[in-house]
Amino acid sequence: MRAVDTIKNIWKIEDLRNRIILTFVLIVVYRFLSVITLPGIDPSALTGLKAQTSGGLMSLLDMFSGGAFSNASIVALGIMPYISASIVIQLLAIAVPYFQKLQREGESGRRKINQYTRYLTIAILIMQAPTYLINLSVQMRQVGTAMPIGAWFTISSTFILAAGSMFVLWLGERITDKGIGNGVSFIIMVGIIARLPQALFQEFISRITEATGGLVMFLLEIILLLAVIAGAILLVQGTRRIPVQYAKQMVGNKQYGGARQYIPLKVNAANVMPIIFAQAIMFIPVSLMGFGSNPDSWAMKIFAPLTDIHGFWYNFIDVVLIIMFTWFYTAITINPKQMAEDLKRNNGFIPGIKPGKKTAEYIDEIMSRITLPGSIFLAAVAVMPTLANTLGIQQGFAAFFGGTSLLILVGVVLDTLQQVESHLLMRHYDGLLKSGRIKGRSGQMY
Repeated sequence: MRAVDTIKNIWKIEDLRNRIILTFVLIVVYRFLSVITLPGIDPSALTGLKAQTSGGLMSLLDMFSGGAFSNASIVALGIMPYISASIVIQLLAIAVPYFQKLQREGESGRRKINQYTRYLTIAILIMQAPTYLINLSVQMRQVGTAMPIGAWFTISSTFILAAGSMFVLWLGERITDKGIGNGVSFIIMVGIIARLPQALFQEFISRITEATGGLVMFLLEIILLLAVIAGAILLVQGTRRIPVQYAKQMVGNKQYGGARQYIPLKVNAANVMPIIFAQAIMFIPVSLMGFGSNPDSWAMKIFAPLTDIHGFWYNFIDVVLIIMFTWFYTAITINPKQMAEDLKRNNGFIPGIKPGKKTAEYIDEIMSRITLPGSIFLAAVAVMPTLANTLGIQQGFAAFFGGTSLLILVGVVLDTLQQVESHLLMRHYDGLLKSGRIKGRSGQMY
């Protein structure tokens, strides 16, 4: 069988084998840490926290941490503070000249930006950790237990939570450098997929025991899930190719150029970033309410509709933000003027379009045409979990029908398989697919 032969070929390549083994070991370490409770916390007294994270926005936080959030783990804050810091640094790179200069400095500038991102991550962790401890204390009191009190416990737990998240970041960087795939994305994917078996089992049990459609309905759900995954793959890989002709040049006695190539413009150039931006803003009401610790507070009464992930206002605002951020992020990552200048510098042109300004306008027009349907499709994927929930699918399983979780899963799996295939092709082995090659989030063929 081809799959068996592919696995054998992967195992024959020592470098690839070592990378896969190292990635697996580091992921096991991360999963082990996610069940180690903070010192002084009774694991049996976390029923209130688990109930709080079983629905709403808090369930998303728990999903991204792989259940560490609801376990009051030493890595409870997970990798999300680093992602928040990365988003802030990216926005600063647009508005602040100093960060724009760093981006143009190549590898040295990238290292400085990464260092600033880590510093900002630590600052975010120091602010988030006490808030997490306050919420944990409230949830434990609701079930009749108490958390250790005192400044020493708060300070030590804050440092433990911050150190735990930074260690998770270090694991992600080691996976990127010495393992396979993007480490940070891989850790998020593992946290998400860790909940899939339980969610799938619970949905199966509910269908066959509660007279809600039985096995037929469960199979229809699986078919719908596969259809949504196929749509997400198309969204990640979809491109519009623009033909480019290069002028013929004579260098000595040799002729160069004249070949026709293509510029791949992605339908979803922003990838999953618009959903992450939108959800980062939608998390603000939760922060203002103090994680919902006081249901009678004015903040809870005002912002409660915006924390219901199945409510109309949450999804309406989420869709609007996703479409806006898709246009915004595409505008700052795709520069038609720069692309036109690069083509002109290399004696390339788009057939029927004048080089220079006209080429930039043409590329910008094409990007506008494909960005609108791409942003609408992305927003539709984001609200699919809500639609699935309205169809009677349990929330835990419905979360895999769309949103950030599905796009991260699809994107990370494609990127990882793409790296594996690159190692196979470099050693003159067959790729993972019989026809064609795997195309990752970059939209290019390797």
